[in-house]
Formats: sequence, structure tokens, C-alpha cells
Amino acid sequence: MSLSVALIGATGYTGLEVARLLTHHPHAELAIATARAEAGNPIASVHPSLAGRLDLKLEELDPVRIGKRCDVAMCCLPHAASAETVKQLVDVGVRVIDFSADFRLSSLSVYESWYGVKHPWPERVGKTVYGLPEFFAEQIAGADVVANPGCYPTSAILPLAPLIREGLIRGDDIIIDSKSGVSGAGRSAKVGTLYCETNESIAAYAVGCHRHQPEIEDLVGRIAGHEIEVLFTPHLTPMSRGILSTIYVRPSEGLAAESAGGSTAGGPTDAAVDRVMQCWRDCYADSPFVTPVDHLPATAHVAGTNYVQMSVRRSGERLVLLSAIDNLSKGASGAAVQNMNVMFGYDQQSGLG
Repeated sequence: MSLSVALIGATGYTGLEVARLLTHHPHAELAIATARAEAGNPIASVHPSLAGRLDLKLEELDPVRIGKRCDVAMCCLPHAASAETVKQLVDVGVRVIDFSADFRLSSLSVYESWYGVKHPWPERVGKTVYGLPEFFAEQIAGADVVANPGCYPTSAILPLAPLIREGLIRGDDIIIDSKSGVSGAGRSAKVGTLYCETNESIAAYAVGCHRHQPEIEDLVGRIAGHEIEVLFTPHLTPMSRGILSTIYVRPSEGLAAESAGGSTAGGPTDAAVDRVMQCWRDCYADSPFVTPVDHLPATAHVAGTNYVQMSVRRSGERLVLLSAIDNLSKGASGAAVQNMNVMFGYDQQSGLG
């Protein structure tokens, strides 16, 4: 069986990445790609790199037509607009992987507070599976809607959640410093992402108010079973793609005592570092894309792939966790293909090797 896939909102970078990945997926093909302004034009007119690889015309969004032709839709629309479309697609029997934040959070009030809109499908908030197969594969397999994770949250949740769950680090003093390539800001023209604004420069943005902060807190808390607090600051860097997150945490009293042979004096030891690495290896032993490494991760090591590299160092009284992903792949489109594979019973690595 070959899956027929609809791509809703195909003109952005995530749309391009989905289309590119599906051109060599052994079990799925892109059947419909939608765009409002570009409807009627070949997809290669919007994404020239697809010329000769994908012969498909962009269409207006028609949920009924998609329901007749497609098994699954990947929805790359903005928040609020996405939820309305997702509901229409589900109503005609299409399973959906949603790229927006509309279904990621477990609290409707938190969503409406951070995003400043009334949710179009409020009864599904908190009842939609989060698309991290590393933790939720069983639920994803039977889901009609999967909330594809945010890119920054992916880079933070994967290193943090196992350590919080195992009681190895404190949950009340977590500092996340993340740096992203410019593609994370989307493809539409903005002054802040012009070449002359980003070249040879690095800048923080949305300090103290980035919408991925509640997503990180929500999901790590959900996985670990208790609330956490994070201080999250994103930065824009002069590269096309990739995210490097540097996360500063304090070892729990239990880890400090364990690694120091019963004494809690002083900072973390090499034994604490080893314990963190072992926790990750145990947690992700069956997760093909998450790789704890001894070297310091870099975005170049994972560029263009769905892989995550994570490592840890000690510094004073803190442990420093480092995580590198490709924001367009494991941070968006690659994660969606991985979720699709789980939903339809294929190997997680299909089309992503």
C-alpha cells in the first residue's frame, strides 16, 4: 500500500522539506499540495529545487477533495487558521499531522493567553497526542490528529525529560539558551531576516515571552510527571538551518550524593556526567534518531537529517546539556514524516535514512 499525502500550505520552507522527503519515501507519495496565492502553478515554480523531481500543480484547499484522495494531511498553516482546517479534514476522514501550535499544549487557558486568540476547536486541546515518537509512539499509532512538536522544544525536551523523570536534575532551575538558523523564522519577507540584518550578527529575540517556553514546560512536565520551570532565550544566528541548545541545570541531591559516594558537597563529578549519559542511552535505546555522543554536538553534524545529537559537560555546580538538531527536519518536516511512519505502521526511518 502506498500512502497518498496532502500538503496544506506548501510554499514555506517546511512545505519544501516535506515535498523533498516524500520524493524518496518508499511507502508514500505527495498527491495534493495546496497554496492560495500560487494555486494553479507547478510546485516547482515556488520551489525550483523540485524541478524534474516532482510534477505537481498547487491547488486551492478543498477538504472534500482531499478526503477522497488522501490518507493523511500535513498541515503547515499558522496557529488558529490551522485548527479550523484540521477539523474540516478530520470530519472527512483524513488523519492529520499539524505543524502549528494549536494542539500542542494541554491547557486551553495557557494556549489562549500565549497566542492571544480564541481556539477554533477547544475541545481537542489537551486531547491530542504530541508528536514525539520517542515518548508517545503508542498513542501516535492510533491518532487521528498528531501535534507536530515545535523546533526549539524538540531540542530541549529530548535531553531534559529523561533526566527530570529519573530525578537526576532539579526542575526549578533550568536555563535554556538556544540558537537557530534563519529558516526558523519562516519564508515570508521580514526586515529582521534580511541578509544585511542577519549576516555577521547574532541576536536574542522574544526574551522572556517566546511561545515555545510554555510548550517546553508543559511537555517535560507531562513526561516526567511533575511541573518544571525554565528560563528560555532564543537567538537568531547567520546560518540557514539548525538549532543548538545549551541547557544549564543543577544535579538533584540524589545524583550529587550518588556520584560523590554519599557526599553532596561540591559540584557535579565525572560520575554524574556518566550517569546522565547512561540515562539517555537507556531512554533512547530503541529511538533510531536520538544519539548521545561524547563529542560536543554541532548543527553541521545533523544538517539535513532527522538525527539529534546530545552531550553533557560539568561546569562549577551545574551540568551543561548540549543538543543539536536540524530545525527543518527533526524540528519540523522530518518529525512529521517520522510521525506519519508511526501512524501507518512503517519503520520510523522510512524516507529519513
